[in-house]
Amino acid sequence: MSKHTAPFTGFEPAFIDGIKAIFEEKIVFNKVLGLKITSLTPERVTARIDMRPELVGHYSYNRVHGGVISAGLDTTGALAVMAAIGARHMDEPPEQRLQRFSKLGTIDLRVDYLRPGIGEHFELRAEVMRLGSRVGSTRMEFVGADGKLLSCGSGAYIVS
Repeated sequence: MSKHTAPFTGFEPAFIDGIKAIFEEKIVFNKVLGLKITSLTPERVTARIDMRPELVGHYSYNRVHGGVISAGLDTTGALAVMAAIGARHMDEPPEQRLQRFSKLGTIDLRVDYLRPGIGEHFELRAEVMRLGSRVGSTRMEFVGADGKLLSCGSGAYIVS
């Protein structure tokens, strides 16, 4: 059994381990991005992507590729929806709640690129604005190592 600190509150270790396995390992593209979940609560999730040469979108400025930003925001939005679903169904065992991920899919994604994505690492944040029986709506942020907001987004996800 793994140990989880304050950034991982509100869920059992089995649920947290399952979510991390899905989002960090089983979704291979997230593994390519190097996305790591840094906090997971029913209300808010955060993740981190460390800058690497493979993620460069503009070689002259060493900027992160816009696709890394949009994929990271989309993933973090989906993660927030899964956390909210997990919290809504705490009466179910962790394994059963994790099975709900198989129904999740992106319906709509909007990304606003506000500043160049330059830095050693990036933090992604997401929260669910509304979770209905069929659709979840999220708001996401892509933040530089210096704390500046680089991009923001909103997403809608099918949940059933």
